Amino acid sequence: MSQTILIIEDDRRIANWIKVYFERAGFSAEVAHDGQAGLSAARSLAPGLIVLDLMLPRLDGIAVCNILRRESDVPIIMLTARETHADRIKGLDSGADDYIVKPFNPDEVVARAKAVLRRVHSEVQQTLTSGNISLNSTTQSVTIDEQPISLSQTQFALLAAFMRHPNQVLTRDQLISLALENDFDGFDRAIDNHILRLRKQLANAGRQPIQTVYGAGYRFVVEDE
Repeated sequence: MSQTILIIEDDRRIANWIKVYFERAGFSAEVAHDGQAGLSAARSLAPGLIVLDLMLPRLDGIAVCNILRRESDVPIIMLTARETHADRIKGLDSGADDYIVKPFNPDEVVARAKAVLRRVHSEVQQTLTSGNISLNSTTQSVTIDEQPISLSQTQFALLAAFMRHPNQVLTRDQLISLALENDFDGFDRAIDNHILRLRKQLANAGRQPIQTVYGAGYRFVVEDE
């Protein structure tokens, strides 16, 4: 699933504010400032999640949400200055997955987005496969050539993050955000030790898809089959 967040918000200050916080959390983020531009961006970018303002020029958030729901299952978090129960229900009935009332803390938007993405991943992506490696997030198990290998919880989370982002260079900060959801008390260099142990486990089983990209991070290499 894409890790690009599309922010559709006509207030440029708020839009850029949210964008910065998502980028700090390891996501890529794009911004559109009206409903029609946002709808076009959603169709071209195929984002992993959309943060959608309710009150937009050209096409309001409810209309955008209704159209997107007919075209895709992309998770949507709706933003609004309205906090009445009826408005909240209207937003959710249009297909939004969550609803946040302004003013808000951007950290909350990021946290709620992660929660929505975790729920979506658990519903639609229980098993990841790359070559002869298979990872099952329901049973928390990994096999190589159908033979189980033993991984710690952190190693499992890192492997899942790598397999969801094949051939993409991931920085240490991105791996901490994607795999450990920022629940990590060590220095970012400590993630190297977890990856070292994961690579040893994969090598012992006859595979080594994790490459070090010096000065940048790590990449999980998937060869064309």
